[in-house]
Amino acid sequence: LLLLLLPPLLSYTIPSKVPITPPPRHYRSPPSSLQRTPTMAERIHPSSKPAAPNGTAAGPAPPPAFPATKAQLYGAARPAYRPQPPKPGRRRPRHGCCCRLCLWLTLALLALVLLAAIAGGVFYLVYRPRRPSFSVSSLRLSALNLTAADALSSRLDIAVSAHNPNKKLAFVYDPVSIAVSTGGVDIGDGAFPAFLHGARNTTLLKASVASSGQHLDAAAASDLRKKTTLPLEIRLETKAGVKVGGIKTKKIRVQVSCDGINAAVPKGKGGGAPPASSPDASCEVKLRVKIWKWHI
Repeated sequence: LLLLLLPPLLSYTIPSKVPITPPPRHYRSPPSSLQRTPTMAERIHPSSKPAAPNGTAAGPAPPPAFPATKAQLYGAARPAYRPQPPKPGRRRPRHGCCCRLCLWLTLALLALVLLAAIAGGVFYLVYRPRRPSFSVSSLRLSALNLTAADALSSRLDIAVSAHNPNKKLAFVYDPVSIAVSTGGVDIGDGAFPAFLHGARNTTLLKASVASSGQHLDAAAASDLRKKTTLPLEIRLETKAGVKVGGIKTKKIRVQVSCDGINAAVPKGKGGGAPPASSPDASCEVKLRVKIWKWHI
């Protein structure tokens, strides 16, 4: 019996001391039902590498641990990302809407002005509009009387020629008022009737203006008695519109000024005066356009 047991005992060597590595944290030992019970031979003749505690097999030594890198240290120290709730939206100021509204209104106004300018240019190229002309054809001072109380009575016959040089445009006139004066003294007032002035047409307007019982100051009356020829100033004023086919435009204000006309003073109560010494005197025509409350 001793001889039989001696060889195994002699061959048995004490295992060298092997460092025991603890199992990883995530390792779980198998359940007891799956663990195998060692046999008698395994108990008497254990393997050269004894099992590690906790039922794990003794393996090679783990590699030495290296120090953590900067990226690992930064990742460990960096706080966990947490999405932030959305910030409440800011209300847009109202002045931005006002600025946009003003901008659109300005652009619309500029567009209207541009369209009006284009339409005016096309109208001018097609019709070539020209303003009418006026001239005094004849003037006769038939009566001029001053009483002892410096009351003036006068009568004046006047003829004015109106010429329309346009080929395709006609003018529609309201009644034309007449005012005749000399040196600031009113000689007489009257009016021409309303009329239609056709294209390429010349119309002769005749009227009589008079003044009755107008009181003058002593200086004006004395100066008027000394004169034999009166320098007259004639003012015509009316409103006129343009007619193109069946379309009529809005009427604008027209002022006509005729200066440099001399009329001879009649002699005696029944004597008549000859026609004006400067017939066909040209007149200046001014067109007055009203924009809201102003005339330009």
